[in-house]
This record gives sequence, structure tokens and C-alpha cells, in this order.
Amino acid sequence: MARITRLQREKTALVVVDMQEGFRPVLPEFEPVANRIATMVKGVRVMGVPVILTEQYPRGLGHTAPEILNALDGEPTTVEKVCFGSCGAPGFLQALIRHDVRQVVLCGIEAHICVTQTALELIERDFDVFVMVDGIATRLAENKPVAIERMTRAGVIVTSLEMALFELLGAAGTPEFKAVQALIK
Repeated sequence: MARITRLQREKTALVVVDMQEGFRPVLPEFEPVANRIATMVKGVRVMGVPVILTEQYPRGLGHTAPEILNALDGEPTTVEKVCFGSCGAPGFLQALIRHDVRQVVLCGIEAHICVTQTALELIERDFDVFVMVDGIATRLAENKPVAIERMTRAGVIVTSLEMALFELLGAAGTPEFKAVQALIK
């Protein structure tokens, strides 16, 4: 597959990996990361980009953080899983296929486990994968740069909240631009 290096909204989905309440007490960056992800969710929803949530063993770890759930309009597409990489969860790949996407923006936790394994699985399946580096976290700070290094060496493209939103927008002067701009001011 030819490498698409620019996000295109009609081909993209945002995947929020395991941003669950059970992790809040053990992740020092949980709240700021959850807030950035919530902003990303609001921004991509303005543009009609689908959002898929994964939840790792929700009976034990709880559900997605309310900051993120409150940013969604309507019922989210949520995939429960016990595997670390999301592609092994029933319904995950089907959700991507249903939305006809070939690009995935990943965010969530933990960067070096579930986010990395999901990224590697998606790369293996010829998706263009972007990781929102200001939207991922780990319990131990030293694991985050290792995760980013591993993912980029595998072909994942590094992005950030603002970089991804403005890349998906493509131009200023539209109602969508004004709505997204208001989110990040």
C-alpha cells in the first residue's frame, strides 16, 4: 500500500485506547491526557470523523473517563477487550471496516502496552497509523519515549492534538475551523 502521510478526514478514525477510570489513580498524567483526548473527540466530531473507544476488562477497570464520554455526541462505538492489542478484540476491525477508514489516530493508555500493540497490529494490516503523543500516557514516565520510539520505527507517524486537528481541517475560514479553533483557545 502506498504510504499516505497526511491525515484525510474521509479516511480517518480516532481510536481511544483504554482511557478508563480504573487507571486514574495510577497514571500521573491521567487528567490532562483525558482532557486533551476529550478536546480531540470534540474536534473530530465537528468534522464527522468516527470515534472508537476500547475498554480493557471494564468489569475490573471501569469504563471510559467521563471527560471523554461527555465529549461524544450520541452513543459511542465501544469495544470491550482482554487482549492488549485492539485488533484481537471482537468487533474492533469490523468497526474500522464499517466506517471505511484506512487511517487511524491513536491515543490512550498505556502507551507502551495497549497503544503500541494496537499500532503494530494496525501497521501489519496496512493501516496508516498516527499516534497523538500528547494524548498517550504511562504509569512510569520512562516507558513513554520507548513506546514512541518503537512505534515510529515500525512506521507509525507522530502527531499531536493541534497538528492532527488542523491537518484534518485542511483550511481556515469554514464553520468547522471556527468550531475547532474555539476548542483549543
